[in-house]
Amino acid sequence: MKEQEMGRDKIWRLCLKMGIPCVLAQVVNLLYNIVDRIYIGNMEGIGAAALGGLGLCSPILTLIAAFSSFVSGGGAPLAAKALGEGDEQRARKILNNGFILLVFFSVVLGLIAYFCATPLLYLIGAGESNFSYAYDYLTVYLTGTLFVQLATGLNTFLTAQGKSMTAMVSVLVGAVLNIGLDPLFIFTFGMGVKGAAVATVISQFASACFVVFALMGRKLTVRIDFRAMRPDFKIIGAIAALGVASFVMSATESVIGFVLNGRLKYYGDMTDLGGDMYVSVLAVLQSAIMLITTPITGFTQGVTPILSFNYGAKHKARLKKCYFFTLAVCFGWCSLLAVFMMCLPRLIGSMFTQDQVVLDLTARYLPVFVAGMLVFGIQRACQTTFVAMTQAKISLFIAILRKIILLVPLAYLLPMAMGVGGVYWAECIADATAALICGTIFFFRFRAILRSIDDPDETPVELKAR
Repeated sequence: MKEQEMGRDKIWRLCLKMGIPCVLAQVVNLLYNIVDRIYIGNMEGIGAAALGGLGLCSPILTLIAAFSSFVSGGGAPLAAKALGEGDEQRARKILNNGFILLVFFSVVLGLIAYFCATPLLYLIGAGESNFSYAYDYLTVYLTGTLFVQLATGLNTFLTAQGKSMTAMVSVLVGAVLNIGLDPLFIFTFGMGVKGAAVATVISQFASACFVVFALMGRKLTVRIDFRAMRPDFKIIGAIAALGVASFVMSATESVIGFVLNGRLKYYGDMTDLGGDMYVSVLAVLQSAIMLITTPITGFTQGVTPILSFNYGAKHKARLKKCYFFTLAVCFGWCSLLAVFMMCLPRLIGSMFTQDQVVLDLTARYLPVFVAGMLVFGIQRACQTTFVAMTQAKISLFIAILRKIILLVPLAYLLPMAMGVGGVYWAECIADATAALICGTIFFFRFRAILRSIDDPDETPVELKAR
């Protein structure tokens, strides 16, 4: 079967084979956010304020998306592990229960966010210049919550079965459609920010349809079967136990959005430029960070099933090789992109806006904001391996460490001494510190896990030789 290749092929070739399509899929998926911001940020006269409005929506949309990470981050590794153990029936139950969870989350979260949109936006830090743009975009986007949840939450179940190319195409369908529809709705139909949201909803609908139909294919080992779709609370509990780390990792990004935007609004209002301008700058800086982290998110999605499969099959040597290859890719990519952005911050800023005030502030703070990315690849590789080995408690701690334990206190403390710029410094310090702590924990824990594995490929002679 296709998934059995994860236990036989050369690791580097397998990682590239499954990782690159996922990278492309994530990069294409990134275009949903980036293209919207580029078009809207360059709208004549209102670009800076409208860009700030989109930035204010991000924490809410990220929190909703975290629930799809709850299912994909918990369900897909469990399904891959079950395949490695030869338990195909359990793998199918995991997928179908994941589908049920995604539909439930979509209905509940979409309704709550829609009716609480106004107080949520003001809580984040909305001001007079950007509230209307944020509200228009958010309320339209929320009508497509179900499509977003299904498209992102189910995609990794294709990758878990070695179908990374199909997973890439499912994202590509929606992203290409979004790129084409954005200028049509924003400019041709004159809908502005609302048009960007309409284009995104239509595009996510196309992606959701593609991935659902793909997972209904008869040739797949793990597929959607509506006739057998019954809640199994033991399976749901297993998904929750592992998926909570991925959920917290995504949800803390939302919490940080609330905190950073709120702090920038508060301290920015003490300056001549006003808080709304600094909120717009944060939208640019966070877009830059996404350009660094999104490709490695895709790559780690691709290699997670390989790690999980070989962990489940107790192939110790292949598990080690896969981790070190993942570490090399993640660390190399993050450090190189961080250096590039630190050297050319104004070039990055000009992608999103032509407002000279925003560009000047971007040139000042982008090098600081992305500096922590120089070592962030260490955390990404280690945390991915912990999740793949179903080490839920450690994964959860690492997810909380970076954003909640470190960044939130720093975002409150540093501006007291440094002014509004301290908010941007908080991101850098938290990212670097968390990565180094994570690497240290992994060094000791990974060795202990390897010692506990009895590799079936090792002969008694080899074991004795050790």
